[in-house]
Amino acid sequence: MTSDLTSRPALVDSHCHLDFPDFEGQTDDLIARAAAAGVTRMVTICTRIARLPICQGLAEAHPGVFYTYGVHPLHVTEEPEISVAELAALSQHPKFVGLGETGLDYHYTPATREAQIKSLRIHIEAAQETGLPLIIHARAADQDMEDILTEGMKIAPYSCVMHCFSSGPRLAQAALELGFYLSMSGIAAFPKSQEIRDIFAAAPPDRILVETDSPYLAPPPFRGKRNEPAYVAHTAKVGASLYGLSEAAFAELTSANFDRLFPKARLALPAIDAQRTA
Repeated sequence: MTSDLTSRPALVDSHCHLDFPDFEGQTDDLIARAAAAGVTRMVTICTRIARLPICQGLAEAHPGVFYTYGVHPLHVTEEPEISVAELAALSQHPKFVGLGETGLDYHYTPATREAQIKSLRIHIEAAQETGLPLIIHARAADQDMEDILTEGMKIAPYSCVMHCFSSGPRLAQAALELGFYLSMSGIAAFPKSQEIRDIFAAAPPDRILVETDSPYLAPPPFRGKRNEPAYVAHTAKVGASLYGLSEAAFAELTSANFDRLFPKARLALPAIDAQRTA
């Protein structure tokens, strides 16, 4: 799909946080800058139940914005525990396209390991029930993450993206063998991230997404500044070089991958195209 607003290829920012205070009152400008950079769709990830109405409202107000909700592993002791039934009920909204982010983070909060594992398993079950993809956060928990994701697949199939992938090659291979996707963030563009680039270069091209995780992790030349959806184009440029593709071909590839993993977002494409050409 090619943007009608620009000659640049259309990209998807598969993971951003538009509800964060960093962007308050700036959504229209952010989306306009994204469109100018060829970023026509984005998924805003909600990690606080109190902010869910904001994410839903953003998605309802902008054709190219979609949203998810999940209990972030860093928040498992702060957020109310959610059930599979509650997640399934939330997922009925037409622009609610995935579950998460959920996962494991032992770097910052190793003391909550058991609570994180319990929450992750709830989200896996919800993904199995709803058919929506999981958005996984993994840091310093590779073995537990591999074991739990594999265990879940033995019970029932589900789909998943390893968001902002920066773990080791073993977890990458395990995720790919389960049929999951790896998402490339600005980290892959950092000069010292050759190991991460090597992991992505060895992965099947049809399992790659791109994201900003904005307002975090801005790629060069914006590193150290606030990230935003428009900057996914800089990460995509790095991704294209890893696969020996043109930027246009890489944009087509990752957009097709996104549509396959997030079918509810794909179904909205005709409405988005109609508004863009109006």
